[in-house]
Amino acid sequence: MTTLDEPRSTRTADARTTLLDIVRTLADESRAGEANGDAAAPHGSPVQVTLDTQFERDLGFDSLVRAELLTRIEAAFGTHLPVDAFASARTPADVLGALAGAPEVSAPPSVSTPADAAFAPFADERIDAPHAAATWSDVIRWHAMRHPDRTHLVIVDEAARETPVSIGALYRQALLAAGGLRALGIEAGDSVALMLPTGLDYFVCFTALLFCNAIPVPLYPPAHRSELEDHLRRNIAILANARAKALIAAGEVSLIARLLAIQAPTLRHVLTPQKIAPQPMPAPLAAHADDIALFQYTSGSTGAPKGVILSHRNLLANIRAMGERMRVTERDVLVSWLPLYHDMGLIGAWLAPLYYGFPLVVMSPLAFLARPADWLRAIGRHRGSITAAPNFAYERCAHRLAERDLYGVDLSSLRFAFCGAEPVNPQTMRAFAAQFAAYGLAPNAITPVYGLAENTLGLTFPPPSRGLRVDRIVRTALHESGLALAALNGDDFVETVGCGFPLDGTELRIVGNDGEELAQRHVGRIEFRGTSATRGYWRNAPQTEALFDDGWLDTGDLGYVADGELFVTGRVKDMIIRSGRHYFPYELEDTIGRIPGVVHGGVAVCAGVDKRNGTERVVIIAETTLPAIDTDARSHLKARINAAAITLFGAPAEQVALVRPRSIIRTPGGKIRHAATLERFESGAHALAPRAFWRQFADAIRPGCAALTHRAMDQVRHVARGTVCWSAFAAIATGVFAGIAFRRDEARNWRILARGCRLFLRAAGLRVTVEGDPDALRASQVVIVSNHTSYLDVVALVASLPSPVGFVTKRELSRKPFAGPLLRAIGARFVERGVYAGSLADETRLIDYAKAGARLLFFPEGTFTHEAGLRAFHLGAFRCACVTGYPVVPIALRGSRLAMRDGEWIPRQGAIAVTVLPPIAPDGTDFASTARLRERARASILSHCGEPDMAGRLSAPTASRIPGSVMTDGL
Repeated sequence: MTTLDEPRSTRTADARTTLLDIVRTLADESRAGEANGDAAAPHGSPVQVTLDTQFERDLGFDSLVRAELLTRIEAAFGTHLPVDAFASARTPADVLGALAGAPEVSAPPSVSTPADAAFAPFADERIDAPHAAATWSDVIRWHAMRHPDRTHLVIVDEAARETPVSIGALYRQALLAAGGLRALGIEAGDSVALMLPTGLDYFVCFTALLFCNAIPVPLYPPAHRSELEDHLRRNIAILANARAKALIAAGEVSLIARLLAIQAPTLRHVLTPQKIAPQPMPAPLAAHADDIALFQYTSGSTGAPKGVILSHRNLLANIRAMGERMRVTERDVLVSWLPLYHDMGLIGAWLAPLYYGFPLVVMSPLAFLARPADWLRAIGRHRGSITAAPNFAYERCAHRLAERDLYGVDLSSLRFAFCGAEPVNPQTMRAFAAQFAAYGLAPNAITPVYGLAENTLGLTFPPPSRGLRVDRIVRTALHESGLALAALNGDDFVETVGCGFPLDGTELRIVGNDGEELAQRHVGRIEFRGTSATRGYWRNAPQTEALFDDGWLDTGDLGYVADGELFVTGRVKDMIIRSGRHYFPYELEDTIGRIPGVVHGGVAVCAGVDKRNGTERVVIIAETTLPAIDTDARSHLKARINAAAITLFGAPAEQVALVRPRSIIRTPGGKIRHAATLERFESGAHALAPRAFWRQFADAIRPGCAALTHRAMDQVRHVARGTVCWSAFAAIATGVFAGIAFRRDEARNWRILARGCRLFLRAAGLRVTVEGDPDALRASQVVIVSNHTSYLDVVALVASLPSPVGFVTKRELSRKPFAGPLLRAIGARFVERGVYAGSLADETRLIDYAKAGARLLFFPEGTFTHEAGLRAFHLGAFRCACVTGYPVVPIALRGSRLAMRDGEWIPRQGAIAVTVLPPIAPDGTDFASTARLRERARASILSHCGEPDMAGRLSAPTASRIPGSVMTDGL
């Protein structure tokens, strides 16, 4: 085997032989169970390995074995392989290619030398949290305005390079990206999916969406080629349910993004972060506390994705409650590798530090899977005080790291090592604490917690520095009667882990099957309510109804309370009922996973029903690295699995199935989906086997091709209809222009133009109806105001109003070769925009026109945009009404924006309603009377236009910069 001291050329010459030796040795060890020290495990014939042998299909290497393989390869070749290149390698040939371009290293992994560059300038800085903030835009802006140079993120890439990012830099970049998204038509309330890896692009794009008051929808990138089919199925369902308007994806998953776009009809944009052109934006759009801040999609372990609705109020309430329980300060440092599509990584690991102003050191989940020790070293290097991970991560670090991997690890700064997101195994927690006590880990840092997306994140936390609390309860009492009786010496017991007490603002109860609250130490359903609780699932009324129970929310978990603390026993849907006894699969799954030859974490103990006689049966599905031809070894393995079942369940399983690695179906968070796994297994054992990538790809594009064809035909029909529509417009406009452009009879010109507008609307398939009191418009002494939503507004008004009006519009239109003569022909009045002296002169002229009998029509919003909503009104029209004493007649337009938005040029078929509302008389002539008249007219239009109120959606700095004086009202 080669060594670090040999020259590169020598290593290159025998790289193939060395690599195959490493893979072969590891495969033999994995099969034989040597890593577990089990002499009873049967040994098969030596594994045959070639450059084309597939790690998973042929050798059964799971992620744990692959991590060990990476460690051995890097040690043997004296190099540092890129994590993503190794993660995507399927064969030794792929690894050999990656080795060819990998750099040489001559030193062990980086030690935990304290990182002084990122945090030192702020070590003594005291900052407060934004306690008065109501939204996440408020939070980010609050920090960016007060300490813009403070380090917010340290992003660790796959080569262990660290990039510090200040809160001010994040704010500025996100604001530019928000401007770019707004230019693309992303509006307040739009949902936008994010499928990005951990990195600066993710943080910028997510923040930019918050600044747009849009709704981020995190999606998980495909982790493995074998998961393509499930990945597409899940994410297509999410995009459809969320009605996502755009998908922002990394360039390396562009193929996946295109496949998703084909089958997601609401998607208008598929973007990479680089395609979002930065555009200036003065400040974030203002949002309200109860606006939706995030859709957190979760299927738990039960199947179809459900979009948990989380408001700004929910997020802030939960993070404040967690922080108060933890007693966090600005001197804390959180170190995380958790994926940002998962609530624990997004909310707990990022948004919580963002709120409190302490830094986050973040690395990719792939980096952890490949080199778990890098996570531990990062804690020491940055003096991390908080970290979090699921149980499997602590299991891996406790049992699968060699002494050489732990060089330089220092965990003495750690206050909290949270464990959640999956069942917490007390043996794992003890093993981790024991293993790393020599590396400075305080035993009271181990902190199991409980939470779920439906309560934003956290539900129960233990007090700080309490450490692990384990309750030993009598096994037979738990299984037979649902009682959690404390075990005495000699009793057969089950261990459950204490997950703490409800956070402030959250209530918790345990209920039985009849809905009645149970006493302490009685197992029942866990229900909760409080300020962090979701209002329900997005566009999913049946699941929302099932979630609520008379104001309480059902977690879907079972547990009990002892001394006020919550102990979770398992999922309701995972519970196995056998001979009247209730069992949970987790203890048996963990026991079987430790048998040599079984993939740890790759066991599903499922409750099935015998189709012949309807009786209950237990089916154990275990992933194994043993080859199918090694029948003796597999028979021995099944016997050991059943022995474990007899010990814990009192009887063997009705069926034990050995399957390939990656066969068991999991959620994006890694939880086993027992029912889905059993269903697929019972449809045929082959159904669980990972399918070839090309077969999955072919099946994935088949419905996409049909959808693409359908959408293409729709587009062809749309363009064809547009061609007909605008051909009709050209013919009508030419005739109208010739008939009125050079005639001074405004009444005659109006009638001709109105006839032409009605013909165009008919050709476009648009039906205009007049509602309310159109006779109010016949009076000569009125001022008319209307909301402005589309270029079609003027067409609809001319076609439907009973008598001519004088549109007030910007002077630039008077110089347009076609629009200018037409507008002059019907008596339009032109005003200056943004020129103070010109505006005052125009005001005087308009008042004179009104007094002379002209009925003026203003669009007091001044303009229209792609985004729906009634914007703030300028004062010009209302000043004119107050000075003349004329009443204001409001008109509410509804439907024209849907027919043709700003930036669109082909109208859609539909209906436009023109609602003439009751006149509103001014109550004075001073400025206060003008402002009151404006608000009364605006409220009247708002109640009938069918669009949201956008007057308060601009932050104050933005609103103050909207150009225009009192006379900028116009088209």
